[in-house]
Amino acid sequence: MFLRQLSSSFLPHSRPALCRAGFSGASYLPHFLPAPHPWWSAQRFPPRPPGLPPSHPAAHQVYSGRTFHTLTDFYFNLKFLWVISLSLSLSLSSALERRWEPSPSACTSYPLPPGCSTAFDFSVMSYNILSQELLQDNAYLYRHCHPGVLPWKHRLPNLLAEIQQYDADILCLQEVQEDHYENQIKPALQALGYQCEYKKRTGSKPDGCAVIFKSSRLSLLSSNPVEYLRPGDALLDRDNVGLVLLLRPNDATAAQPDPSAFICVANTHLLYNPRRGDIKLAQLAILLAEIRRLSSRSDGSTSPVVLCGDFNSTPWSPLYSFLTTGCLDYRGMQIGMVSGQESNPRGQRLLPSPIWSNCLGIDHQCQYNKPSADSSSPTGELTRIEHGLKLQSSYQHRLMPDGRPEITTCHSRTAMTVDYILFTPEFVTPPSLPGGWGLQLLGRLSLVGQSELEEVDGLPNRHHSSDHLPLLTRFRLRR
Repeated sequence: MFLRQLSSSFLPHSRPALCRAGFSGASYLPHFLPAPHPWWSAQRFPPRPPGLPPSHPAAHQVYSGRTFHTLTDFYFNLKFLWVISLSLSLSLSSALERRWEPSPSACTSYPLPPGCSTAFDFSVMSYNILSQELLQDNAYLYRHCHPGVLPWKHRLPNLLAEIQQYDADILCLQEVQEDHYENQIKPALQALGYQCEYKKRTGSKPDGCAVIFKSSRLSLLSSNPVEYLRPGDALLDRDNVGLVLLLRPNDATAAQPDPSAFICVANTHLLYNPRRGDIKLAQLAILLAEIRRLSSRSDGSTSPVVLCGDFNSTPWSPLYSFLTTGCLDYRGMQIGMVSGQESNPRGQRLLPSPIWSNCLGIDHQCQYNKPSADSSSPTGELTRIEHGLKLQSSYQHRLMPDGRPEITTCHSRTAMTVDYILFTPEFVTPPSLPGGWGLQLLGRLSLVGQSELEEVDGLPNRHHSSDHLPLLTRFRLRR
């Protein structure tokens, strides 16, 4: 109760009157106070907060003698109370409770045919770690945060400790600032046995995507950066990127590693702008075409795919539906409705047909074709796009048993799911045929709802140093 009263009276995220007056940037103490009144010098003011134990240090230090004879005394005591309240708020805040959720399908036993390789279990984390430059450029999103949790010197150790604690075999990170990656993140993770691949955003943007994996468990076959920027294309004029890796398991239990067993791992961070669903879909088409190219085998089969990232789109939005169903009929669809980030998007502009030009060299099935000088659609008014990857989300997007929405990102403007770990759960060739590998979801680290995040003062906070939560899943690669 004491902390809640202090928080509601003094902490930055809930001081509308003081916020309007301004604050001292150096000490985070208020430099505006109300005009004095005669009763400030009265005994027993301010009143002891209800519920504060007499033995509490704050009670002894601040309230043992509560007589303010001068305005200077009042200033000193109020500022001291400010410091005590902030330190208590930080030291007593709790971490989110997240538990491991086994997948129901993991309980099903699948006998392996004679002569088949043993199954390979591996874990994947997807995490938008919040670029420090982007945090500073968008400081208005983090006014609810205690100032001490926002500097990089506080956030970096927390992020690295979190990554080390979860100990995933594959890390897909977004908003990885280039200088921090080269000087701090990459050396730290290499010391833990990881191999790091990175793609910075094009242009002057400071961050990018990284795919990082344990070299003791997986070997790199190829690393393929994906740029969505197309100079001269009015639609694809943004600096977002992706990264696609082909990885082969290092199966220590097999006498001879199976050369047909490899995994296609993709990571991306799509455009944020809620009103540009056309750009998001075009960026996604480029990524899906590259995944299709790299995961396709010479015998016509397709390797298992894990697709991670911040898609800036909500569950059951048209973009999410496109990913998980493999098709999207966008006839009459407003551009602002594609991502589901806004319930009532402004403007009525519809998605054009086709969404992207044929000069991009990608057809409506999100596969590469030969570029054509003719930018018109060969199929006329085609209002349908497709892909053949049969992707499924690792998460259900609703909490059990009450059905509340899961949250993956939270700041002062929003709380929603935009981060995903998608995978291909089905065998794309019959298991009896050579090369028939598939992925089975074994479990995931649970997410939380908005009320749980409110209890820890949102994100970032003392324990969680990004405005996103990491997703963590475990898969089994098997025939």
